[in-house]
Amino acid sequence: MKFNWVACEPNCGGWVSAVGIITADSPKDFEEFARGRQLGGATVVLDSSGGSVNDAITLGRRFRNLGLSTTVGISLQNRGGQSARPAVAPEAYCESMCVFLLLAGKTRYVPEAAHVRVHQIWMGDRADDAKAASYSAQDLMIVERDIGRLAKYTFDMGGGGDLLSLALSVPPWEDLHELDAAELKLTNLVTTNLVADVLPHVDVAAPAVAELAPKTQARFGAEQEQQPLKSTKTAEAVVPTGAVQSAGSQK
Repeated sequence: MKFNWVACEPNCGGWVSAVGIITADSPKDFEEFARGRQLGGATVVLDSSGGSVNDAITLGRRFRNLGLSTTVGISLQNRGGQSARPAVAPEAYCESMCVFLLLAGKTRYVPEAAHVRVHQIWMGDRADDAKAASYSAQDLMIVERDIGRLAKYTFDMGGGGDLLSLALSVPPWEDLHELDAAELKLTNLVTTNLVADVLPHVDVAAPAVAELAPKTQARFGAEQEQQPLKSTKTAEAVVPTGAVQSAGSQK
């Protein structure tokens, strides 16, 4: 995941743009980005297809500790010349573990045009043909462990059990489930209906500079870090230290 500060002075405080897949490097990358910046109370604008379960949890807890707000969108800069103010295009995707980063916001807003989609945790190297794959007891332990971690995180962040129920009902061979307005409220992913609560004095109706299409489910590799329009099928879990290495569950 890539982090950038979007400045929109004089009467807009700016925001953090967070784009791409959440990897093992993302918490460290965020700490490097945050160093020397006064981010307390800022807003994070998310556009991500998800990624690592445990690293998303670490990153989400850091967001909450800083008192950050969250929303979904595409940050637009340098449009119409240097005099044009940055804006946020609301038609963006927040999928899989990105949804749990959204939950980390102290204040959370989801534009009507945004797409918030969920699915199950699964073993990353077997998500392409999940039904035909075989699974060991170690594999099941990893998934069960990370579901427990995700459940604790969800409740710590103020999310509802309905969020876990909806996500864990969608296997990797089915399309991701897109949350409607009622489900966003039911799961407590939304805390406000006012964009001004997270992005005051910011244009959030600006069109995206590139055509958006629904993200197709595809297992990701390290080389796909630069492809935020791809969605992940699973959510990566970390094998315990000293255990035999196997593919983690991904989301």
